[in-house]
Amino acid sequence: MIIKSAELETVCGVTSVLPVNEKPEVAFAGKSNVGKSSLINAIMNRKALARTSGQPGKTQTINFYSVNKELYYVDLPGYGYAKVSSAAKEKWGKMIEKYLQTSFQLKNIFLLLDIRHEPSENDRLMYEWLVYQGFQPIIIATKFDKIKRSQKDKQVKLIRDGLKVLPGTKIIPFSAETKQGRDEIWACIEEICKLNQERIDNIGNSEEIENSETVEATETMEATDGSEVTETTGTNGVTETGTSRSEESQ
Repeated sequence: MIIKSAELETVCGVTSVLPVNEKPEVAFAGKSNVGKSSLINAIMNRKALARTSGQPGKTQTINFYSVNKELYYVDLPGYGYAKVSSAAKEKWGKMIEKYLQTSFQLKNIFLLLDIRHEPSENDRLMYEWLVYQGFQPIIIATKFDKIKRSQKDKQVKLIRDGLKVLPGTKIIPFSAETKQGRDEIWACIEEICKLNQERIDNIGNSEEIENSETVEATETMEATDGSEVTETTGTNGVTETGTSRSEESQ
């Protein structure tokens, strides 16, 4: 995908009103130090669209990035940072839950994990929670450049088995340094948005047919008993027959 424009459009804290967008949204979730900001910059071909930090837990808001004015990349707060208070974690959790349950444009969620490590308990809980919310998350295994290529299959299997992912779940190895996996991520995003657009178009076409005025062709024939037989043919091809007495038979 060619990125013509990318900008941070909306930032929502725990007391903010979430935006009602008309464009499709894809969200990205992951632990605080998994590399979400680096992922944003890499897939957008920007150096500092999202600020990276050496301090985990820096992102405490839901950030909406407008891409080509066609869709939104939604960066969710990181989870699992030990130095964040329990009260703050609870607020973040409620904020994320509210977004997941109220956004009509959210098409799917990408869950980021560090390819070097087995999924943590927080990773497993997040994955199970997202599935419970009705999503089938796509997994992005970050920091692919930190392992040998010969280790890829082993580490991907470690993630697959550790999360007990749903059948058919995609796991994409990704490196912010080499941009390995960038095209595959964009292919997934485009597929998600296209499939949902086709569904919306199909619904719209069905409603248009149902609401259109019925074109009727009426033929009147003289029945053997002197009544008039009326045949009405609708757009669905079904013929309805009605009978009325003529004045001569009364």
